[in-house]
Amino acid sequence: MTVESAFTVPDHISFQDAIALTQSLLDRAEQGQVSESILEQTIQALVRTENGARGFFVTYLSDNRPLIEQIIPVVVQALKTSPEVISPLLVKNLAMSTAMAITHRRNQNKDMAYGSDRVRSHTIALIQALPLSSLQEHADQLAASIRTGTGDYQSFLERWGYDTEQKQAIYTALEQAGLLQAAH
Repeated sequence: MTVESAFTVPDHISFQDAIALTQSLLDRAEQGQVSESILEQTIQALVRTENGARGFFVTYLSDNRPLIEQIIPVVVQALKTSPEVISPLLVKNLAMSTAMAITHRRNQNKDMAYGSDRVRSHTIALIQALPLSSLQEHADQLAASIRTGTGDYQSFLERWGYDTEQKQAIYTALEQAGLLQAAH
């Protein structure tokens, strides 16, 4: 049974409201109450702004329902509409989830490490499905900051205090996502 209704996404949605709206959207999609077109339109509206995109990614990337893998084509179509917003966020999500998995393993917190691995896996799946030059540009900038200790992403790396092992894992994750040529 499909209950067709649009989700209203305010132009200035807060991060918290974007999380709540995405959760509601995914719940309704899982119950078969939302069409693919409404799903796509709502995600498009969310990812037009940084707060909306951040809230969407926090919820979508960490969700463990089988639905997440099923709706990737719809999500990809929606994300393509805002490459300038989503590209840096996806690259940062890949970096952060990769580094946090290491932190959680160091702290013997297997459940949290698994959650970070799930976010990393979902992020890689989206990146691989999105042939966006802006994703490549942000990945190149992050890789350059990791290699040189300078550049556009250096303040990001410093803010989170990533160590050598974490930076190497981030670099490897960028390679695994197909954003960098693997070193031979």
